Amino acid sequence: MITKKHISLLLSLLILGSLILAACAPAEQPTAPPPEVIIETVEVQVPVEIEPYPEGTELKILQWSHFVPQYDVWFDPFAKNWGETNNVAVTVDHIALGELSASLTAAIDAGAGPSLVEMVFAPPQFIEGLHDLTDLNLQAQELFGEQAETSKMSSYLPATGIYYGFSPGWVPDPANYDRAMWASVGYPTGPSSYADLLDGGKKIKDQLGIPLGLGMSPELDSRLAMRNVIWSFGGSVQDENECVVINSPETLEAVQYVSELYKSAMTEEVFAWTPASNNQGLIAGELSYILNSISAYRSLQDIDAAAADNIGFGPALKGPRGDQYASAHVWSVYVIPKYVEGPELEAAQAFLLHLTANYNQAVFNAKLYNFPAFKSTVPELDGWLTQDPFGSRPADKLLVLNSAWDTVTWLGFPGPANPAIGEVFGTNIIVTMMAEAAQGTKTPEEAIADAETQINAIFAKWRDAGLVGCK
Repeated sequence: MITKKHISLLLSLLILGSLILAACAPAEQPTAPPPEVIIETVEVQVPVEIEPYPEGTELKILQWSHFVPQYDVWFDPFAKNWGETNNVAVTVDHIALGELSASLTAAIDAGAGPSLVEMVFAPPQFIEGLHDLTDLNLQAQELFGEQAETSKMSSYLPATGIYYGFSPGWVPDPANYDRAMWASVGYPTGPSSYADLLDGGKKIKDQLGIPLGLGMSPELDSRLAMRNVIWSFGGSVQDENECVVINSPETLEAVQYVSELYKSAMTEEVFAWTPASNNQGLIAGELSYILNSISAYRSLQDIDAAAADNIGFGPALKGPRGDQYASAHVWSVYVIPKYVEGPELEAAQAFLLHLTANYNQAVFNAKLYNFPAFKSTVPELDGWLTQDPFGSRPADKLLVLNSAWDTVTWLGFPGPANPAIGEVFGTNIIVTMMAEAAQGTKTPEEAIADAETQINAIFAKWRDAGLVGCK
Protein backbone atom coordinates (compact mmCIF):
# COMPACT_ATOMS: atom_id res chain seq x y z
CA MET A 1 0.00 0.00 0.00
CA ILE A 2 1.11 3.57 -0.68
CA THR A 3 0.86 5.51 2.58
CA LYS A 4 -0.01 9.13 3.29
CA LYS A 5 3.63 10.04 3.65
CA HIS A 6 3.91 9.52 -0.11
CA ILE A 7 1.11 11.90 -1.02
CA SER A 8 3.74 14.20 -2.52
CA LEU A 9 4.72 11.51 -4.97
CA LEU A 10 1.13 11.05 -6.07
CA LEU A 11 0.62 14.80 -6.43
CA SER A 12 3.70 15.07 -8.59
CA LEU A 13 2.55 12.17 -10.73
CA LEU A 14 -0.83 13.81 -11.29
CA ILE A 15 0.96 16.83 -12.67
CA LEU A 16 3.37 14.68 -14.63
CA GLY A 17 0.47 12.89 -16.30
CA SER A 18 -0.09 16.01 -18.39
CA LEU A 19 3.45 17.39 -18.53
CA ILE A 20 5.73 14.39 -19.17
CA LEU A 21 7.97 14.95 -22.14
CA ALA A 22 10.92 12.62 -21.55
CA ALA A 23 14.20 12.52 -19.70
CA CYS A 24 17.78 12.99 -20.84
CA ALA A 25 19.39 9.86 -22.17
CA PRO A 26 22.50 9.12 -20.11
CA ALA A 27 25.81 10.43 -21.37
CA GLU A 28 27.35 6.98 -21.88
CA GLN A 29 25.22 5.77 -24.77
CA PRO A 30 26.64 3.11 -27.06
CA THR A 31 24.62 4.62 -29.92
CA ALA A 32 23.73 8.28 -29.50
CA PRO A 33 20.61 9.71 -31.15
CA PRO A 34 21.01 12.38 -33.83
CA PRO A 35 21.69 15.87 -32.40
CA GLU A 36 18.20 17.15 -33.25
CA VAL A 37 16.61 14.62 -30.85
CA ILE A 38 16.22 16.41 -27.55
CA ILE A 39 14.79 14.65 -24.52
CA GLU A 40 13.83 17.08 -21.79
CA THR A 41 13.23 16.46 -18.09
CA VAL A 42 10.32 18.27 -16.49
CA GLU A 43 10.79 18.82 -12.78
CA VAL A 44 7.74 19.41 -10.64
CA GLN A 45 7.98 21.28 -7.36
CA VAL A 46 6.07 19.22 -4.82
CA PRO A 47 3.94 21.46 -2.57
CA VAL A 48 3.85 19.00 0.33
CA GLU A 49 6.96 18.32 2.39
CA ILE A 50 7.47 14.62 2.96
CA GLU A 51 9.34 12.49 5.40
CA PRO A 52 11.95 10.28 3.69
CA TYR A 53 11.98 6.53 4.07
CA PRO A 54 13.61 5.30 7.32
CA GLU A 55 17.38 4.83 7.38
CA GLY A 56 18.32 1.38 6.15
CA THR A 57 15.40 1.02 3.69
CA GLU A 58 16.52 -1.12 0.77
CA LEU A 59 15.03 -1.85 -2.63
CA LYS A 60 16.54 -4.85 -4.42
CA ILE A 61 15.46 -5.15 -8.07
CA LEU A 62 16.01 -8.31 -10.10
CA GLN A 63 15.34 -8.20 -13.83
CA TRP A 64 16.50 -9.65 -17.10
CA SER A 65 19.47 -8.46 -19.13
CA HIS A 66 17.68 -6.45 -21.79
CA PHE A 67 18.08 -7.43 -25.43
CA VAL A 68 18.93 -3.77 -26.18
CA PRO A 69 21.98 -3.11 -23.95
CA GLN A 70 21.36 0.64 -23.80
CA TYR A 71 18.26 -0.03 -21.71
CA ASP A 72 20.29 -1.44 -18.83
CA VAL A 73 22.81 1.41 -19.16
CA TRP A 74 19.89 3.77 -18.55
CA PHE A 75 17.84 1.79 -16.03
CA ASP A 76 20.40 1.13 -13.32
CA PRO A 77 21.35 4.78 -12.62
CA PHE A 78 17.70 5.81 -13.10
CA ALA A 79 16.66 3.46 -10.28
CA LYS A 80 19.58 4.38 -8.04
CA ASN A 81 18.98 8.11 -8.51
CA TRP A 82 15.38 7.62 -7.38
CA GLY A 83 16.70 5.81 -4.34
CA GLU A 84 19.13 8.58 -3.44
CA THR A 85 16.33 11.13 -3.65
CA ASN A 86 14.11 9.06 -1.36
CA ASN A 87 16.67 7.72 1.16
CA VAL A 88 16.45 4.20 -0.26
CA ALA A 89 19.48 2.03 -1.06
CA VAL A 90 18.65 0.62 -4.51
CA THR A 91 20.51 -2.30 -6.09
CA VAL A 92 19.78 -3.75 -9.51
CA ASP A 93 20.80 -7.24 -10.62
CA HIS A 94 20.39 -8.60 -14.14
CA ILE A 95 20.09 -12.25 -15.17
CA ALA A 96 19.24 -14.11 -18.36
CA LEU A 97 15.57 -14.12 -19.31
CA GLY A 98 15.33 -17.90 -18.94
CA GLU A 99 16.53 -17.80 -15.32
CA LEU A 100 13.79 -15.54 -13.96
CA SER A 101 11.23 -18.22 -13.04
CA ALA A 102 13.77 -20.33 -11.18
CA SER A 103 15.08 -17.29 -9.31
CA LEU A 104 11.59 -16.22 -8.24
CA THR A 105 10.76 -19.77 -7.16
CA ALA A 106 13.91 -19.95 -5.03
CA ALA A 107 13.24 -16.57 -3.42
CA ILE A 108 9.64 -17.43 -2.51
CA ASP A 109 10.70 -20.81 -1.12
CA ALA A 110 13.47 -19.19 0.96
CA GLY A 111 11.28 -16.30 2.13
CA ALA A 112 14.05 -13.85 1.26
CA GLY A 113 15.56 -12.23 -1.79
CA PRO A 114 14.76 -9.39 -4.18
CA SER A 115 12.10 -6.77 -3.42
CA LEU A 116 10.96 -6.55 -7.05
CA VAL A 117 11.28 -9.13 -9.81
CA GLU A 118 10.57 -8.20 -13.42
CA MET A 119 9.07 -11.21 -15.17
CA VAL A 120 8.73 -11.31 -18.95
CA PHE A 121 5.59 -13.46 -19.07
CA ALA A 122 2.47 -13.50 -16.95
CA PRO A 123 3.49 -15.40 -13.76
CA PRO A 124 0.09 -16.40 -12.26
CA GLN A 125 1.42 -19.74 -11.04
CA PHE A 126 3.32 -17.79 -8.35
CA ILE A 127 0.24 -15.94 -7.11
CA GLU A 128 0.17 -17.56 -3.65
CA GLY A 129 3.66 -16.22 -2.95
CA LEU A 130 3.05 -12.70 -4.24
CA HIS A 131 1.58 -9.51 -2.84
CA ASP A 132 -1.84 -8.37 -4.03
CA LEU A 133 -1.08 -5.26 -6.11
CA THR A 134 -4.68 -4.31 -6.89
CA ASP A 135 -4.45 -0.92 -5.13
CA LEU A 136 -1.24 -0.09 -7.01
CA ASN A 137 -2.81 -0.97 -10.36
CA LEU A 138 -5.92 1.08 -9.65
CA GLN A 139 -3.76 4.06 -8.63
CA ALA A 140 -1.79 3.78 -11.85
CA GLN A 141 -4.97 3.62 -13.93
CA GLU A 142 -6.29 6.72 -12.16
CA LEU A 143 -3.02 8.59 -12.74
CA PHE A 144 -2.16 7.50 -16.27
CA GLY A 145 -5.45 6.45 -17.85
CA GLU A 146 -6.41 3.25 -19.62
CA GLN A 147 -3.93 0.38 -19.49
CA ALA A 148 -3.22 -1.72 -22.58
CA GLU A 149 -5.29 -4.89 -22.38
CA THR A 150 -2.25 -7.06 -23.11
CA SER A 151 -0.54 -5.72 -19.95
CA LYS A 152 -3.66 -5.78 -17.78
CA MET A 153 -4.47 -9.38 -18.71
CA SER A 154 -0.88 -10.39 -17.97
CA SER A 155 -1.12 -9.23 -14.35
CA TYR A 156 -4.76 -9.83 -13.32
CA LEU A 157 -6.49 -13.08 -12.32
CA PRO A 158 -10.30 -13.04 -12.58
CA ALA A 159 -10.74 -16.16 -10.44
CA THR A 160 -9.40 -14.24 -7.44
CA GLY A 161 -10.28 -10.71 -8.56
CA ILE A 162 -6.79 -9.42 -7.81
CA TYR A 163 -3.75 -8.10 -9.63
CA TYR A 164 -0.76 -10.25 -8.74
CA GLY A 165 1.66 -8.11 -10.76
CA PHE A 166 2.12 -4.67 -12.27
CA SER A 167 2.93 -4.19 -15.95
CA PRO A 168 4.24 -0.79 -17.10
CA GLY A 169 5.11 -1.99 -20.61
CA TRP A 170 5.15 -4.67 -23.30
CA VAL A 171 7.07 -5.45 -26.51
CA PRO A 172 5.60 -5.84 -30.03
CA ASP A 173 6.46 -8.98 -32.02
CA PRO A 174 6.28 -7.96 -35.69
CA ALA A 175 7.21 -9.87 -38.80
CA ASN A 176 10.86 -9.35 -39.78
CA TYR A 177 11.48 -10.12 -43.45
CA ASP A 178 14.13 -9.80 -46.15
CA ARG A 179 12.76 -7.08 -48.43
CA ALA A 180 14.78 -8.06 -51.50
CA MET A 181 13.79 -11.73 -51.33
CA TRP A 182 10.10 -11.02 -50.92
CA ALA A 183 10.12 -8.36 -53.63
CA SER A 184 11.67 -10.88 -56.01
CA VAL A 185 8.60 -13.15 -55.70
CA GLY A 186 6.00 -10.40 -55.98
CA TYR A 187 5.61 -9.24 -52.36
CA PRO A 188 7.51 -5.91 -52.11
CA THR A 189 5.96 -5.12 -48.73
CA GLY A 190 6.10 -8.70 -47.45
CA PRO A 191 3.18 -11.08 -46.83
CA SER A 192 -0.06 -9.77 -45.32
CA SER A 193 -1.79 -13.13 -44.73
CA TYR A 194 -0.89 -16.71 -43.90
CA ALA A 195 -1.85 -17.59 -47.46
CA ASP A 196 0.75 -15.07 -48.70
CA LEU A 197 3.33 -16.51 -46.29
CA LEU A 198 2.86 -19.99 -47.74
CA ASP A 199 2.85 -18.80 -51.34
CA GLY A 200 5.80 -16.41 -51.10
CA GLY A 201 7.77 -18.56 -48.68
CA LYS A 202 7.54 -21.56 -51.02
CA LYS A 203 8.61 -19.48 -54.03
CA ILE A 204 11.63 -18.07 -52.20
CA LYS A 205 12.71 -21.52 -51.04
CA ASP A 206 12.20 -23.04 -54.51
CA GLN A 207 13.85 -20.19 -56.43
CA LEU A 208 16.51 -18.95 -54.00
CA GLY A 209 17.00 -21.92 -51.70
CA ILE A 210 16.26 -19.77 -48.63
CA PRO A 211 13.69 -21.03 -46.06
CA LEU A 212 11.58 -19.00 -43.67
CA GLY A 213 11.85 -19.55 -39.94
CA LEU A 214 8.89 -20.13 -37.62
CA GLY A 215 10.27 -22.33 -34.87
CA MET A 216 8.70 -25.50 -33.50
CA SER A 217 11.03 -26.17 -30.59
CA PRO A 218 10.74 -25.67 -26.81
CA GLU A 219 11.78 -22.00 -26.72
CA LEU A 220 10.22 -18.54 -26.52
CA ASP A 221 9.82 -17.53 -30.16
CA SER A 222 8.43 -20.92 -31.19
CA ARG A 223 5.84 -20.88 -28.41
CA LEU A 224 4.58 -17.47 -29.48
CA ALA A 225 4.67 -18.09 -33.24
CA MET A 226 2.59 -21.28 -32.99
CA ARG A 227 -0.01 -19.54 -30.84
CA ASN A 228 -0.22 -16.71 -33.37
CA VAL A 229 -1.15 -19.20 -36.09
CA ILE A 230 -3.81 -20.89 -33.94
CA TRP A 231 -5.40 -17.57 -32.91
CA SER A 232 -5.46 -16.23 -36.46
CA PHE A 233 -7.09 -19.44 -37.70
CA GLY A 234 -9.82 -18.96 -35.08
CA GLY A 235 -8.63 -21.46 -32.45
CA SER A 236 -7.29 -21.12 -28.90
CA VAL A 237 -6.24 -23.18 -25.89
CA GLN A 238 -9.15 -21.90 -23.78
CA ASP A 239 -12.19 -19.71 -24.34
CA GLU A 240 -13.04 -16.48 -22.50
CA ASN A 241 -14.60 -18.54 -19.68
CA GLU A 242 -11.40 -20.57 -19.14
CA CYS A 243 -12.83 -23.76 -20.67
CA VAL A 244 -10.40 -25.88 -22.71
CA VAL A 245 -11.24 -25.66 -26.44
CA ILE A 246 -7.96 -26.69 -28.09
CA ASN A 247 -9.55 -29.62 -29.95
CA SER A 248 -11.54 -27.67 -32.54
CA PRO A 249 -11.88 -27.57 -36.34
CA GLU A 250 -10.04 -24.24 -36.29
CA THR A 251 -7.05 -25.68 -34.42
CA LEU A 252 -6.99 -28.64 -36.81
CA GLU A 253 -6.89 -26.25 -39.76
CA ALA A 254 -4.00 -24.35 -38.12
CA VAL A 255 -2.01 -27.53 -37.46
CA GLN A 256 -2.55 -28.72 -41.03
CA TYR A 257 -1.42 -25.32 -42.31
CA VAL A 258 1.80 -25.38 -40.26
CA SER A 259 2.56 -28.88 -41.54
CA GLU A 260 2.17 -27.69 -45.12
CA LEU A 261 4.22 -24.56 -44.45
CA TYR A 262 7.04 -26.65 -43.00
CA LYS A 263 7.12 -29.02 -45.95
CA SER A 264 6.95 -26.20 -48.51
CA ALA A 265 9.04 -23.39 -47.02
CA MET A 266 11.10 -24.48 -44.00
CA THR A 267 13.83 -26.92 -42.98
CA GLU A 268 14.24 -29.33 -40.08
CA GLU A 269 16.40 -26.76 -38.26
CA VAL A 270 13.20 -25.22 -36.84
CA PHE A 271 12.83 -28.26 -34.55
CA ALA A 272 16.12 -27.41 -32.84
CA TRP A 273 15.53 -23.65 -32.63
CA THR A 274 17.11 -21.64 -29.81
CA PRO A 275 16.01 -18.11 -28.82
CA ALA A 276 18.82 -16.68 -30.98
CA SER A 277 18.32 -18.90 -34.05
CA ASN A 278 15.87 -16.81 -36.04
CA ASN A 279 17.74 -13.57 -35.30
CA GLN A 280 21.02 -15.09 -36.44
CA GLY A 281 19.45 -16.60 -39.55
CA LEU A 282 17.85 -13.33 -40.63
CA ILE A 283 21.03 -11.32 -40.05
CA ALA A 284 23.07 -13.87 -42.03
CA GLY A 285 20.62 -13.79 -44.95
CA GLU A 286 19.75 -17.44 -44.36
CA LEU A 287 16.07 -16.88 -43.55
CA SER A 288 13.49 -14.90 -45.50
CA TYR A 289 10.95 -14.29 -42.70
CA ILE A 290 10.80 -14.57 -38.89
CA LEU A 291 8.62 -13.35 -36.02
CA ASN A 292 10.56 -11.38 -33.46
CA SER A 293 11.00 -8.04 -31.75
CA ILE A 294 13.17 -5.32 -33.30
CA SER A 295 16.25 -6.13 -31.18
CA ALA A 296 18.04 -8.11 -33.92
CA TYR A 297 17.45 -5.24 -36.34
CA ARG A 298 18.94 -2.75 -33.87
CA SER A 299 22.02 -4.97 -33.56
CA LEU A 300 22.30 -5.23 -37.34
CA GLN A 301 22.16 -1.43 -37.67
CA ASP A 302 25.44 -1.27 -35.72
CA ILE A 303 27.04 -4.15 -37.65
CA ASP A 304 25.98 -3.46 -41.24
CA ALA A 305 23.74 -0.47 -41.97
CA ALA A 306 23.07 -1.51 -45.57
CA ALA A 307 21.95 -4.98 -44.48
CA ALA A 308 19.68 -3.38 -41.86
CA ASP A 309 18.09 -1.26 -44.59
CA ASN A 310 17.05 -4.51 -46.30
CA ILE A 311 15.05 -5.69 -43.27
CA GLY A 312 11.35 -4.90 -43.45
CA PHE A 313 8.67 -5.13 -40.76
CA GLY A 314 5.13 -6.33 -41.16
CA PRO A 315 1.93 -6.54 -39.12
CA ALA A 316 0.20 -9.62 -37.75
CA LEU A 317 -0.79 -11.93 -40.60
CA LYS A 318 -4.47 -12.47 -41.43
CA GLY A 319 -5.93 -15.93 -41.11
CA PRO A 320 -8.28 -17.59 -43.62
CA ARG A 321 -11.33 -15.76 -42.25
CA GLY A 322 -9.64 -12.42 -41.65
CA ASP A 323 -8.66 -12.99 -38.01
CA GLN A 324 -5.47 -11.08 -37.28
CA TYR A 325 -3.77 -11.72 -33.93
CA ALA A 326 -0.22 -11.77 -32.63
CA SER A 327 1.21 -12.17 -29.16
CA ALA A 328 3.42 -9.58 -27.57
CA HIS A 329 7.05 -10.65 -27.68
CA VAL A 330 7.49 -10.24 -23.93
CA TRP A 331 5.77 -8.28 -21.17
CA SER A 332 7.31 -6.31 -18.34
CA VAL A 333 5.45 -7.68 -15.30
CA TYR A 334 6.87 -6.69 -11.92
CA VAL A 335 5.92 -8.80 -8.91
CA ILE A 336 6.60 -8.32 -5.19
CA PRO A 337 7.08 -11.50 -3.08
CA LYS A 338 5.09 -11.69 0.17
CA TYR A 339 8.23 -11.67 2.31
CA VAL A 340 8.71 -7.99 1.37
CA GLU A 341 7.17 -5.83 4.11
CA GLY A 342 7.04 -2.34 5.66
CA PRO A 343 9.04 0.51 4.10
CA GLU A 344 10.58 -1.89 1.57
CA LEU A 345 7.12 -2.78 0.27
CA GLU A 346 6.09 0.88 0.17
CA ALA A 347 9.28 1.81 -1.68
CA ALA A 348 8.80 -0.97 -4.23
CA GLN A 349 5.33 0.25 -5.14
CA ALA A 350 6.35 3.91 -5.19
CA PHE A 351 9.25 3.13 -7.52
CA LEU A 352 6.92 1.33 -9.95
CA LEU A 353 4.74 4.43 -10.17
CA HIS A 354 7.87 6.54 -10.74
CA LEU A 355 9.05 4.18 -13.49
CA THR A 356 5.64 4.32 -15.17
CA ALA A 357 5.51 8.11 -15.02
CA ASN A 358 8.87 8.22 -16.81
CA TYR A 359 8.25 5.38 -19.23
CA ASN A 360 9.16 7.59 -22.18
CA GLN A 361 12.75 7.22 -20.96
CA ALA A 362 12.32 3.43 -20.97
CA VAL A 363 10.97 3.42 -24.53
CA PHE A 364 13.67 5.77 -25.81
CA ASN A 365 16.55 3.93 -24.17
CA ALA A 366 15.19 0.61 -25.41
CA LYS A 367 15.44 2.16 -28.89
CA LEU A 368 11.66 1.72 -29.30
CA TYR A 369 11.79 -1.98 -28.40
CA ASN A 370 9.59 -1.38 -25.32
CA PHE A 371 6.06 -0.03 -25.69
CA PRO A 372 4.14 1.59 -22.81
CA ALA A 373 1.23 -0.07 -21.06
CA PHE A 374 -0.17 3.44 -20.52
CA LYS A 375 -0.10 5.42 -23.78
CA SER A 376 -0.30 8.74 -21.95
CA THR A 377 3.19 8.27 -20.54
CA VAL A 378 4.88 8.31 -23.96
CA PRO A 379 3.24 11.06 -26.05
CA GLU A 380 6.36 11.11 -28.26
CA LEU A 381 5.92 7.53 -29.48
CA ASP A 382 4.07 8.26 -32.73
CA GLY A 383 6.67 10.87 -33.65
CA TRP A 384 9.54 8.49 -32.92
CA LEU A 385 7.95 5.75 -35.03
CA THR A 386 7.40 8.21 -37.88
CA GLN A 387 10.94 9.60 -37.67
CA ASP A 388 13.08 6.95 -36.00
CA PRO A 389 15.65 8.76 -33.82
CA PHE A 390 18.03 5.83 -34.26
CA GLY A 391 18.51 6.10 -37.98
CA SER A 392 16.12 3.70 -39.75
CA ARG A 393 15.98 4.06 -43.53
CA PRO A 394 13.32 4.91 -44.51
CA ALA A 395 12.78 6.97 -41.36
CA ASP A 396 9.22 5.65 -40.87
CA LYS A 397 10.16 1.97 -41.22
CA LEU A 398 8.96 1.24 -37.67
CA LEU A 399 5.58 2.96 -38.07
CA VAL A 400 4.02 -0.46 -38.78
CA LEU A 401 4.59 -1.30 -35.08
CA ASN A 402 1.62 0.93 -34.30
CA SER A 403 -0.64 -1.75 -35.79
CA ALA A 404 0.29 -3.98 -32.84
CA TRP A 405 -2.01 -1.96 -30.56
CA ASP A 406 -5.01 -3.38 -32.46
CA THR A 407 -3.86 -6.99 -32.88
CA VAL A 408 -1.78 -7.81 -29.78
CA THR A 409 -2.98 -10.61 -27.49
CA TRP A 410 -1.70 -12.19 -24.29
CA LEU A 411 -1.06 -15.69 -23.02
CA GLY A 412 -4.45 -17.31 -22.55
CA PHE A 413 -6.30 -15.15 -25.07
CA PRO A 414 -9.29 -14.83 -25.27
CA GLY A 415 -9.39 -15.80 -21.59
CA PRO A 416 -7.03 -14.65 -18.84
CA ALA A 417 -3.42 -15.60 -18.27
CA ASN A 418 -4.25 -18.03 -15.49
CA PRO A 419 -1.92 -20.56 -13.80
CA ALA A 420 -3.05 -23.38 -16.11
CA ILE A 421 -2.17 -21.33 -19.17
CA GLY A 422 1.19 -20.54 -17.60
CA GLU A 423 1.92 -24.23 -17.11
CA VAL A 424 0.80 -25.14 -20.64
CA PHE A 425 3.14 -22.45 -21.95
CA GLY A 426 6.04 -23.56 -19.79
CA THR A 427 5.70 -27.25 -20.70
CA ASN A 428 5.77 -26.62 -24.47
CA ILE A 429 2.62 -28.60 -25.21
CA ILE A 430 1.57 -26.46 -28.18
CA VAL A 431 4.93 -26.45 -29.99
CA THR A 432 5.24 -30.20 -29.41
CA MET A 433 1.79 -30.71 -30.94
CA MET A 434 2.78 -28.68 -34.01
CA ALA A 435 6.18 -30.40 -34.38
CA GLU A 436 4.74 -33.91 -34.14
CA ALA A 437 2.23 -33.18 -36.88
CA ALA A 438 4.78 -31.42 -39.10
CA GLN A 439 7.30 -34.25 -38.73
CA GLY A 440 4.63 -36.86 -39.37
CA THR A 441 5.15 -38.77 -36.13
CA LYS A 442 1.44 -38.21 -35.43
CA THR A 443 -1.47 -37.16 -37.56
CA PRO A 444 -2.74 -33.64 -36.85
CA GLU A 445 -5.80 -35.19 -35.19
CA GLU A 446 -3.67 -37.42 -32.95
CA ALA A 447 -1.33 -34.57 -32.00
CA ILE A 448 -4.25 -32.35 -31.03
CA ALA A 449 -5.99 -35.11 -29.05
CA ASP A 450 -2.81 -35.83 -27.07
CA ALA A 451 -2.32 -32.12 -26.37
CA GLU A 452 -5.93 -31.85 -25.22
CA THR A 453 -5.46 -34.70 -22.72
CA GLN A 454 -2.41 -33.01 -21.20
CA ILE A 455 -4.05 -29.59 -21.12
CA ASN A 456 -7.24 -30.90 -19.48
CA ALA A 457 -5.19 -32.48 -16.69
CA ILE A 458 -3.36 -29.21 -16.04
CA PHE A 459 -6.60 -27.19 -16.01
CA ALA A 460 -8.28 -29.68 -13.65
CA LYS A 461 -5.43 -29.33 -11.16
CA TRP A 462 -5.62 -25.53 -11.09
CA ARG A 463 -9.44 -25.55 -10.98
CA ASP A 464 -9.25 -27.69 -7.87
CA ALA A 465 -7.01 -24.98 -6.38
CA GLY A 466 -9.68 -22.36 -7.13
CA LEU A 467 -7.48 -20.41 -9.55
CA VAL A 468 -9.14 -21.28 -12.88
CA GLY A 469 -12.77 -20.90 -13.94
CA CYS A 470 -15.15 -22.98 -16.09
CA LYS A 471 -16.45 -25.23 -13.34
